[in-house]
Parts: sequence; C-alpha cells; structure tokens
Amino acid sequence: MPKTPTVYDVADLAGVSIATVSRVFRKPHKVSQATKDRVNAAVLNLGYVPSGSARSLAARRAGAIGLCFPDFDGIDGGPAPIVYADGRVIEQLDPPEDVEPSGDLYLSEVMLGTEIEAWRHGMAVTIAVARGDEIFDNLAGRVDGMITLSRTVPEGLLAHIARHIPVVVIAGTRAGDDYDHIGTDNVAGMQAMTRHVVDAHGVRDLAFVGGPADSPDDHDRFEGFRMGLHAEGIELPSEPLLRGDFTRSHGRMLGRRLVEAGRVPRALVCSNDQTALGVLDALLATGLRVPEDVIVTGFDGIDASQTSRPRLTTVRQPMRELGRAAVDTLLRRLGDPLMPPQTGTLPVTVLLRESCGCLA
Repeated sequence: MPKTPTVYDVADLAGVSIATVSRVFRKPHKVSQATKDRVNAAVLNLGYVPSGSARSLAARRAGAIGLCFPDFDGIDGGPAPIVYADGRVIEQLDPPEDVEPSGDLYLSEVMLGTEIEAWRHGMAVTIAVARGDEIFDNLAGRVDGMITLSRTVPEGLLAHIARHIPVVVIAGTRAGDDYDHIGTDNVAGMQAMTRHVVDAHGVRDLAFVGGPADSPDDHDRFEGFRMGLHAEGIELPSEPLLRGDFTRSHGRMLGRRLVEAGRVPRALVCSNDQTALGVLDALLATGLRVPEDVIVTGFDGIDASQTSRPRLTTVRQPMRELGRAAVDTLLRRLGDPLMPPQTGTLPVTVLLRESCGCLA
C-alpha cells in the first residue's frame, strides 16, 4: 500500500511550517488567503486527511462542542390532535394542509450562530435533540463542553454532566446554579412593545398570546407585558389569554378560536413571531383587517416577519449573536475553569411595521 501522507508532507510541499498547516485547519481566519491556498493545494495533491483523533490526544481535547436543543419537530409524538372551540377533539392522522414542517426558526438561527463561532475557533459542533437522557450522557463524553437551551436537559442530568465538562445555558434566568448563562432582555423588550401599543396607538384593550407554560422566555415576556400594562395604569391579567406551542400552525388555531368565541381584543401581543404570524393568518382569513381591526405583534425578528402581509411589528432579539456568545463563553470557560459563573444579557430592538399601524 502507498505511504499515507502526513502533516509533514503537506508542510514540505506547501513550503510552510507544521504550525502554519495546523492553523489553516484549526484557525483559518488567522491565516492569509495565499497561505491557505498553498496548504489546501498541497492537501488535495497529496490526498491528505487530518487525523482528528491524533490532534485530540495531543491537546487532550475532543475539538467539539455539544449543542442540545428540544425536540421541536415533533417526530416522536406524531401529529397533535386538533382541539376545537366547542371541546371536540379529532385525532389527526395526517397533517392538515396549512401546517408547514418548518421546525423552530428561532433555534435554527441560534444554531447557525454557534456553528459560525465554533468554526472561527477551529471547533466542530455536535447537535443532539432531546429524545432520551442517554443521548446527552453519551454526548457529554465526546465533546469539550455543552451548550443547551434552558430546561432541555433534566436538572439532575445537567448537574451530572457539569461535573465533567463546562455547561452554558441559553435563555431563562439563573436559578441558584453555577452554570454560565447567556440570554436576551425579554422583559425589557416586551415591556417596550406593550407600552408602544398603548401610547402610540391609544389601545387599552390588549391581550397576551403566550407559548408553553414551562418556557422561561415566555415567562419573562409575559412579565414584561404585565410591567408595560402596570406602567400605563391598565389592569393586570394573571395569565395569558391563550397559550400555544410557539408554532405558526398552532397560532392559526388560536386565532380561529378567538374569532369563533366572538371576542377579539383590539391588540394581540404574541410571545413569538411564529405564533403571531399564525394568528395573523387566521384573522385575515376571516375578513378581519390588521391593523385596522386588530393589532398583532410578535417577538424574535425571524425573516418571515419581514415578508408577511402586513409586515409584522416585532421585538428583534439577536438570535445568531446569542449562539455566538454562548460559544465564546464556553471557550473562555475552557481557558479559565475557575472564573466565576458568567451571565450575559444581549439587548433587543423594537421593530415597528405595518401590523401595528406605524407604517400603514
């Protein structure tokens, strides 16, 4: 068999040092384009394949970050039953035509941010979806650290993992734990949105359309909604008017439920964009006008909020930056294991568009 090319062969053919070849593989943003071109040409010419296991042994690192997210695609559970306003339940064997398998667009953006930042530092990202505790336990033994969305991994298991590798939690508030936390200012963003609807549009009949009751983001946004109402002297609700699951299809169902009930508030402040877009679909399908009859707002700032008709007024949170900040925090923790637990909060921005009447 022909001799397997080594990193020494690549360096010799490219006319660079072994350290430079290593930087091209692990930190390409720190190497000039001309040098990268020479090294990559040598790699192709020789048929060289880097040995990840050898690098890991030398650095005592796996060179990978674990990313754990909830099961947002519903593969395990199958199609959810449809519940109508009169209490009838129909077993849904096939998805209705208006349900798009789009997954969670917020998580997709966060995931992209983690991949970008990990690539900048020469790290790989291994993604696990919450379908059994053993997945996380197995993943923890193959990565240098773990990033997870709040409440995705059971607390006992997360504490067990954190004894072996660093853990960064995205979203939610610190609850007496020692993990590093990265989130966005959900409370201030939703408070600002609520006060805008009241002050700029003179609306005092507004309701909150929430997400899952166990979502820390939803909890903080509802608290921001209540704080906005309190600042305007409006009576505070103890619970959201309705709750969904953060998907557009469920938002449509909630919108239809409101119309069927015969009482649609003047403004619907939704906990995320996909819910708001679904509510918008349902209202427009029944002949209601947005924003003339009903104001609808969201939270997240996903791309789809810019292309709806009318375009969705929303609170933009920096989703990609959230993923990048989580990776940056994890890498700093790997470099300094004894530093105090870190908490980072990224700012949000209110984007005013046609669905509230500002640009109509």
